[in-house]
Amino acid sequence: MSNRLQRIGELLKREISTVVKRDFEFPDLLVTIQHVDVAPDLRTAKVFVGVFGDVEKRTAVISKLNKARGPIQSQMMKRVVLRNTPRLSFDLDDSIERGVRMVNILDDLGEIPDYDEDGNKIEPEVSDDTQSETSKD
Repeated sequence: MSNRLQRIGELLKREISTVVKRDFEFPDLLVTIQHVDVAPDLRTAKVFVGVFGDVEKRTAVISKLNKARGPIQSQMMKRVVLRNTPRLSFDLDDSIERGVRMVNILDDLGEIPDYDEDGNKIEPEVSDDTQSETSKD
């Protein structure tokens, strides 16, 4: 992607985010505009929206934004002047959920043991509190 398209995408992202924050309410949800992918001819733009919540609410947010595409475009284009007004389409970006899922998997695995330079496993130091708790069981 060219540098110009990246700059336009960032500008559109900022303006769409402002419009969504100002004109829409999503109670109990975290809704963010993650990325805007602009076509080289500037006729279309894919807006990737991150929604932190359950599946039904996420699809409801995307459908609500797609239904309000026209007003969002007109509000955005009052502040951003381009030769062509890109036709917006809103898609779900699930990178937040993937990140949370990855962190949970890493937490489930536990700590990875440390090894010294000879390849011997380094045992974690056991404090007095931990020893007394294990001897009680």
